[in-house]
Amino acid sequence: MSAPNRAASARSARRPAASPPLRRFETRWIQVDPSASRISFRDAVRAGLRNAPKTLPSRFFYDETGSRLFEEICQLPEYYLTRAESEILEAVAPDLAREMPDIRMLVELGSGSAVKTEALLQAFDTDARPLSYAPIDVSRSALEEGVERLELNHPRLEILPAIAEYESGLAQIHALGLGPKLLLWLGSSIGNLERSAAIAFLAHLRATMHEEDRLLIGIDLRKDRGALERAYDDSRGVTARFNLNLLTRINRELAGNFDLDQFRHRVHYDEPSGSVQSFIESRRAQRVSLRELGFEVAFEAGERIHTEDSHKYSVEEIDALTSEAGLGLVRRDLDQARRFTLNLFRPRV
Repeated sequence: MSAPNRAASARSARRPAASPPLRRFETRWIQVDPSASRISFRDAVRAGLRNAPKTLPSRFFYDETGSRLFEEICQLPEYYLTRAESEILEAVAPDLAREMPDIRMLVELGSGSAVKTEALLQAFDTDARPLSYAPIDVSRSALEEGVERLELNHPRLEILPAIAEYESGLAQIHALGLGPKLLLWLGSSIGNLERSAAIAFLAHLRATMHEEDRLLIGIDLRKDRGALERAYDDSRGVTARFNLNLLTRINRELAGNFDLDQFRHRVHYDEPSGSVQSFIESRRAQRVSLRELGFEVAFEAGERIHTEDSHKYSVEEIDALTSEAGLGLVRRDLDQARRFTLNLFRPRV
């Protein structure tokens, strides 16, 4: 190192570290009554494992371990969805902010740690408008991670996180009377709902929107079987661990004795319905005890627990779905490989 550089380094060492920018708002956690949840984990497991065929709801994937595994899934080479959506968001976020100058609040359903949302928050924050962000997620750990990062990166942003399911979190945030708002439903989470349920939920969102509000939805497109099945059954087995973590959660919270080595992750793409279906399959005939629920579950060899559907859409199907829910398309953007869509809607009068 040269003498001038050494001197500069010495001056830098004496200089106090820069303080983080002062926050304009304290983060205000939105309190949601846990009883507002549609159904408890306990009740869902009891009902689902007594069904024929057996089922477990996908919304219970996201305990702390499940949330961490999902973040890992999003980085996998086979899981194109996150990269495709992020590509679109980074490209169009400045345009979206310019086209919606009146928006004062972003409300995100299933935000996770809000990594992808950063592009939008950055774009909406460039013109110094007052802005609030209300992330809603069932995972406390993911929300806390996201809030910590956003507090540091966006000191002028009012953050209103809610640990809740969609409906109960939305109700509490809607009661604050803030707005105009942009609702975000990213990650193709709409695909986890059957089409009739998707229409019903979109209609519910439409009913909460004022004329100036907008809804931004990420929706995955239909494509060839191989690409889809690889996306939900990766070569490293991360998605398998994510799916089987439901059994670990049952063991921990409901005193189950599932032996995970005796179950495996299975995926099937049903082309007529456009749905990637995920299952947990029993490797042999066996019985599993759930002491907290007071019953045993019998499995035949090859018997499956249906854990998730991920519906894919054509552009025409997206338009039909949203039109029936009372939404009008404002703009649609695709990634360069045309695998994924980001759709902005307004409430239709």
